Amino acid sequence: MDRALDLAREAAGRGEVPVGAVVLGPDGVVLAEAANAREERRDPTAHAEVRALRAAGAALGDSHLDGCTLVVTLEPCTMCAGAIQLARVERVVLGAWEPRTGACGSVRDVLRDPRANHRVEVVAGLRATEASALLEEFFAGRR
Repeated sequence: MDRALDLAREAAGRGEVPVGAVVLGPDGVVLAEAANAREERRDPTAHAEVRALRAAGAALGDSHLDGCTLVVTLEPCTMCAGAIQLARVERVVLGAWEPRTGACGSVRDVLRDPRANHRVEVVAGLRATEASALLEEFFAGRR
């Protein structure tokens, strides 16, 4: 989570919503990392999670990230949760809950839906205070 928070801070410095994500392989080694880049890339899908998953898939040479863990500073949205599920990530460790668009247990629970063909373990609240503070600071400066 340390690295994900650093990536989120870097994103905020570039005017992006401060979200950082890191993909760990089954052995715990970092495979990929990314921060939000929607504004920079003018791409609505350039969320930290999607970018990190793409990079991890390229690093592994596979679209399935079996046994991998995604560490992210903010609860993923529905788009990102769908990508996580399709990538067959084993576990998501998240910092802050997203009470408006979260899809990992707050508003929706895409990752643990019993109807899905793959369920993802969700571990929430790791460094949540720090992750929330980054977001609050960022948006306070925009208002």
